[in-house]
Amino acid sequence: MSSDITDPDGQGEVDRNGVRYALYHRRETYAEKLDRNWAEILQELRILQTGLQLIAGFLLTLPFQNRFSVLDPYEKTLYLALVIIAATALSVVLMPLAVHRRLFRRQVKNRLVTSGAWAAKVGLGLAALLIVGTAALIFDVVLGRIESWIVAGALAALCVVMFLAVPAVVVRTPEPALLPEPEDISHGPDQPAPDQPHGDVIVEAKESPQDD
Repeated sequence: MSSDITDPDGQGEVDRNGVRYALYHRRETYAEKLDRNWAEILQELRILQTGLQLIAGFLLTLPFQNRFSVLDPYEKTLYLALVIIAATALSVVLMPLAVHRRLFRRQVKNRLVTSGAWAAKVGLGLAALLIVGTAALIFDVVLGRIESWIVAGALAALCVVMFLAVPAVVVRTPEPALLPEPEDISHGPDQPAPDQPHGDVIVEAKESPQDD
């Protein structure tokens, strides 16, 4: 049986494997959408910041270890580059906080959402560099140069798949919401039946500008 999703009538419903689905639509104003987007971006930045702080904390403790003095010039250069990337990443992730303070109560949350989305994307890219570089540094110290390059290449490919390929596939595979089950409600003699039966579901398609 085919699993293709079609909407021949353009009524916001589709057939898939003989099941009726409703396309996903939000009923919200533009201001409500900005508030929701800003809350979602903050949650993303919190997750990103936690990971960056863990890696940055690990890097900052390395100079105080006994074996740090035996690092060769390549390893010290790689370490300093990772420290700079970590500091840059944390600055980028914290940038929306400064923007929010500057734009507070100015009724321009769209600018705040735009800057927060940019910070999340750049921070995610810097986090990928930190993951690859930190693993390369550890493997270089423990095993050797060739092994570190192999691990760095494998992790770089993994980051490309997780951060670029998977989102690209997901965005091209929409998953509509399942319509709710019909309800049969009995009304007493003192409760007049509504004009619209509860068992019927009305699907309204309402698009807000730049909906995500």
